[in-house]
Amino acid sequence: MTRRLPETVLSFIRAFHERGFECYLVGGAVRNLILRHDPSDFDFATNAPPQAVMKSFRRVIPTGVQHGTVTVLHRGQSYEVTTYRCEGDYSDSRRPDSVEFVGDIREDLKRRDFTMNAMAFDPVAADFLDPHHGERDIHDRLIRAIGDPRERFAEDSLRMLRAVRFSAQLEFEIDAPTKQAMRTGAPGIASVSHERVRDELNKLLASRQPSVGLRTLDDTGILPWILPELAEGIGVEQRGNHRFDVFEHSVRACDAAPRDRLELRLAALLHDVGKPRALEVGEDGGRRFHGHDQISAEMTEAILRRLKYPNRTIARVTHLVRHHMFNYTPEWTDAAVRRFISRVGVDAISDLIALRAADGEAVRGERVDTRPLGEFARRVEEQIRTDRLFTIQDLAVNGHDLMSAGIPRGPMLGVVLEALLETVLDDPAQNTREQLLEIAGRFYEERVRNPS
Repeated sequence: MTRRLPETVLSFIRAFHERGFECYLVGGAVRNLILRHDPSDFDFATNAPPQAVMKSFRRVIPTGVQHGTVTVLHRGQSYEVTTYRCEGDYSDSRRPDSVEFVGDIREDLKRRDFTMNAMAFDPVAADFLDPHHGERDIHDRLIRAIGDPRERFAEDSLRMLRAVRFSAQLEFEIDAPTKQAMRTGAPGIASVSHERVRDELNKLLASRQPSVGLRTLDDTGILPWILPELAEGIGVEQRGNHRFDVFEHSVRACDAAPRDRLELRLAALLHDVGKPRALEVGEDGGRRFHGHDQISAEMTEAILRRLKYPNRTIARVTHLVRHHMFNYTPEWTDAAVRRFISRVGVDAISDLIALRAADGEAVRGERVDTRPLGEFARRVEEQIRTDRLFTIQDLAVNGHDLMSAGIPRGPMLGVVLEALLETVLDDPAQNTREQLLEIAGRFYEERVRNPS
């Protein structure tokens, strides 16, 4: 395992040995070494008190010194080091009310969440500790809580979300007692801050198949506590070409969206979240969801604000959801393509096409013919390359020009500018100052001052 570790890690551990202290790699780094992955994040545990660590290195940040944790800057890297400790009660279901430093790392490992995260490795001393059989569980591809899972989740309810996220990331199963304790403890998620929920959701959405974790959230009863709007789609049939209910369609669309694009995966997950509220069942038994795109966009914005996403992410994802229902056919005219670009914005085009492809794949869980979308992308690119006439700012006249021509300041000015944009989208050749001023004057006279 040592050969997968950078020299900076080894020199860091040696520095503790030289001062007479122990120092072990713990947590995800050890798990990744067992999995034969190259670890990228390194956490350390030591019997050195925080004050001793701070004296041993020149640059130390007292990150959580009251709980025994400091961050050491060593050879251009930041390493978090925690003194061996045991913990008191968790009255807020997040942090221990008290900690007590201990001299044996085995006592420290007892306080961790899952067996696969409770191993310790000192590559300098070639000492590997696995008191809770984490290596065996990793080989069995199993996530198992240490000790009584009900107690572990009562200490910090976020651990239930971590179990789901690890299950999706590593493609491991959650063992039966641990999963049952999650079902029992699901209401405890209400005590977890929205920011911590958001961070776990982001990591889940970065997995190869987020649907694995999202279905587990449903199975354990956690989903209604973090995404109740998404849970509304469970059992809501769509019929027609659709093979799945709204929830299953949504999680499959999320799988089909690009893995490295969080905003796209959020949009894919939430693009139909408004369908249950838009559902209308006709006399013929048909199920219709008129206006679900707008309802979904409003709900998406509310969900992302609740989870404290950045404003840019909220705006981007909401925009994609609002405009995801376009249905391109080869019969679209160039003017129709320009209108679409004008409506959604040049910057959103590629993401909307990717979202539409993911949406289509999730209809029946099968690969779909993406050639029409590819043709659409080519036509969009052609319009962008040749015209660049998609917004009011692209017009050859502005508000000041119109006012100089006799159109008064006020709401009507905007109405005239919108009419000019429609004209230019139909025929870009009309975008000259003289032509647009003539059209604006005629429009104002006929439609505003003297409406029929």
